[in-house]
Amino acid sequence: MTVATSTNIPAFCQGIQHFKDNLPGFEEYGKEPAIKTGEKAIASPTDKAAVYQTMLAADALRYLTLQITASKQSGHPGGFASIADTIAALVMLGYKNIITEVGHHAPGFYSKVFLDTSLEKMGIKTVQDLRDRFREMHGLLGHLSGQIPGLLNPAGPLGQGQHFAMAGAKLHPGVLFPVTIGDGGLGEPYIMSSFGHFNTAYPEVTNFLPILVWNGYSQEHHSMVSTKPNEEMIEYWEGNGFKEIILVNAKDYDDSGQTGEYVDSTLFSFDKRMEFTQAVLEATDKAAKSALGGKLTVLIIKQLKGAGVHKKGAKAHNLYPGDTVDKDYIVSALKERALTPQAWELVRTNCTRANGGASVDTVVTEQELPLPDLGELPLEEFPLDEEKKVATTAMGAIAAYVGKQDPNFVVTNADGNAASGINNINVALKIIHPTVDETYFQQPQGQVYEPLSEDACAGLAAGLALFGARTLWCSYESFAINGLPIWQTVTQAMAELRRSTPSTVTLFTAGALEQGRNGWTHQRPEIENYFAAMMRNGNVFPLFPCDANSIQVCYEWALSTKNKGITITASKSPLPIRTTLAQTRQGLAKGAVVLQEISGDKQVIFAVIGDMTLIPVYEAAEELKSHGIGSKIVSVINPRRLYRPSDVAWETCSEKDGGFLSDAEFTNIFGGDALLGVTGGASAMLEPVMLRSNSKRDVFAWKRGETASSAGQIMAFNGLNAGNFVKRAIELLE
Repeated sequence: MTVATSTNIPAFCQGIQHFKDNLPGFEEYGKEPAIKTGEKAIASPTDKAAVYQTMLAADALRYLTLQITASKQSGHPGGFASIADTIAALVMLGYKNIITEVGHHAPGFYSKVFLDTSLEKMGIKTVQDLRDRFREMHGLLGHLSGQIPGLLNPAGPLGQGQHFAMAGAKLHPGVLFPVTIGDGGLGEPYIMSSFGHFNTAYPEVTNFLPILVWNGYSQEHHSMVSTKPNEEMIEYWEGNGFKEIILVNAKDYDDSGQTGEYVDSTLFSFDKRMEFTQAVLEATDKAAKSALGGKLTVLIIKQLKGAGVHKKGAKAHNLYPGDTVDKDYIVSALKERALTPQAWELVRTNCTRANGGASVDTVVTEQELPLPDLGELPLEEFPLDEEKKVATTAMGAIAAYVGKQDPNFVVTNADGNAASGINNINVALKIIHPTVDETYFQQPQGQVYEPLSEDACAGLAAGLALFGARTLWCSYESFAINGLPIWQTVTQAMAELRRSTPSTVTLFTAGALEQGRNGWTHQRPEIENYFAAMMRNGNVFPLFPCDANSIQVCYEWALSTKNKGITITASKSPLPIRTTLAQTRQGLAKGAVVLQEISGDKQVIFAVIGDMTLIPVYEAAEELKSHGIGSKIVSVINPRRLYRPSDVAWETCSEKDGGFLSDAEFTNIFGGDALLGVTGGASAMLEPVMLRSNSKRDVFAWKRGETASSAGQIMAFNGLNAGNFVKRAIELLE
């Protein structure tokens, strides 16, 4: 065993602690790289040199994964270790647009892009750099993010990665997007349901390849699918619409006498390791060609969790304090996986040549997707104080126009656009459905994606936006919570993304105040607390247009932005027109716009979020007028602008937006003798106003749902009526 101070090691290997003096088979199969100069992949998955060098690459990945995690006594080596052979096979076959559903595989993916030099873009040139920067600020965070060169997707909560794979496949025909899926998360229904709906909507898009990491364990125990027989697992995927199911079981090659259904291939003899690696290479090649050839395909690799690292099973999942690089069982595992300096050089050469270059130069997310010019949006300015208009319908007309200009534009909605007052989108862009029916505006080719799962809606819309396309996720406000985990993952990734991409935009309709007869099941505006907290991220903008003119301008602005998460919340009921287009543009820039001002001996300021909530506020203003008390009604359209700059992490965002209302402007708009914040949603959304106001103040907000016959009744149930506003205003003034 050679020590790390040897003088014959390549420069990038600085920081590797253990080298072998020689490797069996190297003289025969390691003389020259299996990926030839000028080539992007190995010539054949059955070539013995290619098989051998794939095995070396898998061991290199395992070695780096274990050493960098042990360097910080934290991180997750075990799950990736069980799929390292397949990741190596994908690279050797020239496929680098690899996605993962498993955030715990992060150190393995960092090792992959380190080996092909991608991490040099962030100053990580040696293994020592890799160790030093792992799980450190401005380095390689514990789970994948949007800032790592050469990696395509963020990965945190389970069940998200498939959305990115499908988004990539839709936008880039002919490119393979493998996505590793852990068996620990396979029991979650949204993984399979999202595959199912996508395949029904886009049967021609099969160039994504799920790779099931079937290693028998999840994070802390056996996986829930660990007892399935192989045949049952195959039937499970067949039952979910997959046409080609390819399974490689390491146990079929075991000659080391391991017990149990899940075994470690690194314990096999040299010949059996070669045989297993060749089987993985051939299966990966077959699966890739099948997926690219028009079949819905899955590749299943059955191998024990922790294969080739320090521990087996769930105990391999995570390192804890004390699991250092000097711990005996970690040293032993590192020495077993150690390569010679010449082998490291060979692995790096292959990894760099694969797919035509480093991932940072070749994967699809390293370049911006070209976007069609939208031209001038067809905004329609409705006259003030004339007939009432439905705000969502006005926005729907613009979304329909966008779809006509941009063929990649997709609108997603689980509960149906017609139910949200935006059936005009369906009429113009058509619901994607295998059944042609003009009554419902559905056909196989369309731009409206309507699975029943909010996760699938948010996932495809957010995934496409991250990969560079324009999208719109529509939902009832009360149900959107089921899609927010991936939307939040994407907005956080966008905040640190090294390229610009269209903002991920949502329209949330049918607010609590409109859903009286449905009762509390449809009255959940507490979701606004979620966005209120996210505003401090720096790139999240919840917008609250106050009418049908306002919503058009809000969407116009959203379409012009990059790398932001923008939620637009509006009613689907006909409501008065209270603003001009110009006023909302002012409100977007300043955060709020004054709708009405009545003079009096003293002045009450109403800071109002929403459109329907303005109705009792206008009534209260008239009643206060009868008491000789003046008022000002302010529509809070863009509350993020009302924070102070120091409240928000805007400076850390890649696409910085430092627009905030100055103290003088805030006082000019919100200064008065008393201030009442009014919202039909969560009170947290009014935080920026309450933080900065020096007036006597109070908040009226949503409390809880109840069955009611009208919006007025449900508002009264929550204390949102003119009488309460007037009473509290007078109390504050006194």
